[in-house]
Amino acid sequence: MAVKKTTAASRAFDVLNVGALIGLAVVTVLPFLYVLAGSFATETEIDARPFFLWPREVVTDAYDFIFSTDAFVRSLVITIGVTAVGTVIQVMLTFTMAYPLAQKRLPGRRVVINLVVFTLVFGGGMIPTFLVVQSLGLLDSYWALILPMAINPFYLIIVKNFFQELPEELLEAARIDGCSEIGTFFRIVLPLSRPIVATFSLFYAVAIWNDYMSALLYIRDTSKWTLQMFVQQVTVSTDMSNTLGRIDANFVPPEQGVRFATIVLATLPIMLFYPFLQKHFAKGILIGSVKG
Repeated sequence: MAVKKTTAASRAFDVLNVGALIGLAVVTVLPFLYVLAGSFATETEIDARPFFLWPREVVTDAYDFIFSTDAFVRSLVITIGVTAVGTVIQVMLTFTMAYPLAQKRLPGRRVVINLVVFTLVFGGGMIPTFLVVQSLGLLDSYWALILPMAINPFYLIIVKNFFQELPEELLEAARIDGCSEIGTFFRIVLPLSRPIVATFSLFYAVAIWNDYMSALLYIRDTSKWTLQMFVQQVTVSTDMSNTLGRIDANFVPPEQGVRFATIVLATLPIMLFYPFLQKHFAKGILIGSVKG
């Protein structure tokens, strides 16, 4: 068995590459660790220490205050519901549109594909989209957070390319056995598409979870605010008790700690969800990204 020789240049490149990745990881992780530590610190320590990764005194006043209010729990439940429903709808619409476009015998297929590619280059913009949402009566509706971005054209093209790479003999065998196109899609195609389904489900879920502009534009009722709107209100608020819906003259909330804790609570759920689908990322993205 031949042993691959490494040159001095390749070793130097490996060292620089590893060093750059470690530096990038540190720059990425340290701010979050500071926010996490600050959420458990006292207001006095936050004001006195410009940066720390472990508080001198661990307190949970910020979390106790947040969970004692109705605003956070309500926005969290709303965001979880919108993310779950929106992800299912967006994935189903994307995959059910990509599958027929992958069939070369479909009449008008090239025209539809060109229209999809056109939307990658030209978009209506914020104001036309708002007018469409308003004309459809979706203002102050959770559907306004889901339907305007129901199908991502870039994701659609990747999924279409993946479907085109599936063995045509397998699909023909299913049709010969009497399986309809819908049956072939749900019984044959989707089970073979688990990596790409998992990947784009996560992409859509993260996009909905982190979406702030849609809620800002389309949701006027404060009782329907999503978690990102809640985070925005907390980070800019100068009156925590009034913003979070808790009025107690005898309690002064730790304002900076509450801001840190809110950011942690808004980020942590989606971070915990990543590891379960991480193994599908590389395969799901690379499949279907080469052929046109």
